[in-house]
Amino acid sequence: MHDIALRPRFTITADIAPPEPLVDRGDRLDLIAITGGSVTGDLTGAVVPGGADWCVTRSDGVVAVEARYVVRTSAGSLVDVHNTGVLRPTGPDEPPYFLTTPRFRTVDPALHWLTATVFLGEAHVEGDRVVIEVAEVVVRA
Repeated sequence: MHDIALRPRFTITADIAPPEPLVDRGDRLDLIAITGGSVTGDLTGAVVPGGADWCVTRSDGVVAVEARYVVRTSAGSLVDVHNTGVLRPTGPDEPPYFLTTPRFRTVDPALHWLTATVFLGEAHVEGDRVVIEVAEVVVRA
């Protein structure tokens, strides 16, 4: 097996609205609107308002997240973001965080690297925003 490492690339800070319950039958489904935000690092720009995160809280306490939103880069290009992940329950002295696998789509040739790379995100909630540190998964022979 190859050696795998992570290379930090950029940070997505998504502003969020309070959760709104959609379904509550065993597992609970909440909708969390994404109202804006920013992207800094190797990718820069703004999170476009209008996306959302669908969070399913399972009976075992695990929360499955699936967010869909758009980033407008500083150069004006649009990037579609589809971010899925899992938040596991933590101990009382541990801040909650979750791991995600963000995927990106864009028509901008200069951003093709986003569509041809595997990323891992480590995310945590800070009040009314979610901060996702996005790293490139690098395989070394």
